[in-house]
Amino acid sequence: MGTAIIILILLAIVTLAIFSIRKRIKYGSSCCGTHDAPPAKVRVRDKNKSHYPYTYTLIVDGMHCSNCARRVENALNSMEGLWASVNLEDKSVLVRSMVPLEWKDVSKPVGDAGYTVIDIVGK
Repeated sequence: MGTAIIILILLAIVTLAIFSIRKRIKYGSSCCGTHDAPPAKVRVRDKNKSHYPYTYTLIVDGMHCSNCARRVENALNSMEGLWASVNLEDKSVLVRSMVPLEWKDVSKPVGDAGYTVIDIVGK
């Protein structure tokens, strides 16, 4: 009886593993789902660097792929007076701003996008 229960448990585990592998093959295994189209890029209207006297570097946790980077960039670029660009290798974001920023100014939109600002360094 005990052996039959163990075999049933092992069969259930194998079945779940097969479904999981099948799903990864079909949809991809990226954190954001590679089968999803990347979000449309939010473009900054004013790209004159001299209009952005304040520069900050954000360290963001949770960015793993280009879709993650695009979501963080879009969250910040959609705010008036900000221009953001993500460096995925460093998991950092260069944010140029027309006005001085505080932690809450950047952590809220990044948090709403599903990521966490760990540190902010500014000039």
